[in-house]
Amino acid sequence: MVTPSTPGDKEKVVSKLPSWLRQDLKVRAAQLGVDIQDAVSQAIEMWRATPERLTPIDTTGGVSWSSWLPPGKWADLKATCAQREIPLVQGLAQSVALWLRENSTPAARRYVRRVIVCNQKGGVGKTAVAAGIAGACAEGDNLKVLVASAAVALLSDGAIGAADVADDANELDSEDEVHPGLGLRVLLVDYDPQGHLTNQLGLATIGIDEPSLAKYMAGTEKRGSVRDLVVTLDDDRFGGRLDVVPSCADAFLLDIMISTDRNRQATLERVLEPLEADYDVIVIDCPPSLGVGMDAAIYYGRRREEEEPGNSGVLIPVQAEDSSADAFELLLEQIESGQADWRIEVDYLGLVVNLYDARDGYVITSSLEAWKAMEEPRVIGVIGRLKDQREAVRNKRALVAYAPSCQQAKVIRRIAREIV
Repeated sequence: MVTPSTPGDKEKVVSKLPSWLRQDLKVRAAQLGVDIQDAVSQAIEMWRATPERLTPIDTTGGVSWSSWLPPGKWADLKATCAQREIPLVQGLAQSVALWLRENSTPAARRYVRRVIVCNQKGGVGKTAVAAGIAGACAEGDNLKVLVASAAVALLSDGAIGAADVADDANELDSEDEVHPGLGLRVLLVDYDPQGHLTNQLGLATIGIDEPSLAKYMAGTEKRGSVRDLVVTLDDDRFGGRLDVVPSCADAFLLDIMISTDRNRQATLERVLEPLEADYDVIVIDCPPSLGVGMDAAIYYGRRREEEEPGNSGVLIPVQAEDSSADAFELLLEQIESGQADWRIEVDYLGLVVNLYDARDGYVITSSLEAWKAMEEPRVIGVIGRLKDQREAVRNKRALVAYAPSCQQAKVIRRIAREIV
């Protein structure tokens, strides 16, 4: 049906469309920022210009549909339908389906993965987990790497001899999976003024009078940019794909330095955002703190507009002990209050139970079970208290480069694959 109009006006048309087609048209037009009436007008022109016969569409049970079209557009559609000997409803359905096919869903905006490794309790192994994740992501895709099976990744693999773990380390090895390295471009940020990450990787800390991440966040540094701080880790295993922003002791004053910023929770993002296009993953090794600087890290890891859930978020290393559980509750309170205050969503990438050894007794094993019983965030890996990580630190190398076949490296690769 067509409602008459005055010359030059659009005319209202009423017909029927399958409900699914009408809904797809509505959603796609909104995604592309196109008025539905313009989309239908384009659809009719495209269909009439298509010489081949298109696959018939089931229009049974079509629902009422209306729009405004330029004068004569509907008449042109009716004439072409008559020429092709198909019903008007079928011609309209084919037109809309053709437009949908030729105007696909716009690609989702690509966001670099931002992994915020945090816990306000010190000594839980945040730095080891952050460096391990970064190294596992940057390993060359031309390498064959060993990854612990999902079952082994959740076992207490630091406690050989415990009831729930194989008696022989070789039996654990039989659970390995062989994969190519991920080969991702990674930026690892030492956000902790103590500089453990920088020291563990054998890099020099930034001098107190030199440009630093904290100074750029505070807006007090006018020389150069944060890009000048980036150091590439010199290790063939990473092929130049693993970069580091070293620590500077001035970050001890970060909370004071950014406290007067009008939008202080966004200070870390303002500094790192210009680098994001250069990387696939950015890993932030956070300090054991619940201050303003930690707020900035949490905000940086929030889910951005149109970002896929779980693309970025917080990864929380913990230990199987009561004090770690208490600290975890304080961190959750900070994250939850930040979400409410800033009206954002922060995804939990998971928990990593670190430095675990079942031989330490019932308190440890029962704490692990308590962590595993949590539904959100869930445990995505258990890393044993083994010597390889300590040796890697002593030798100033990343774990996956120093001992690529050790059990800790295999589990950390499994964790990396869980979050990227």
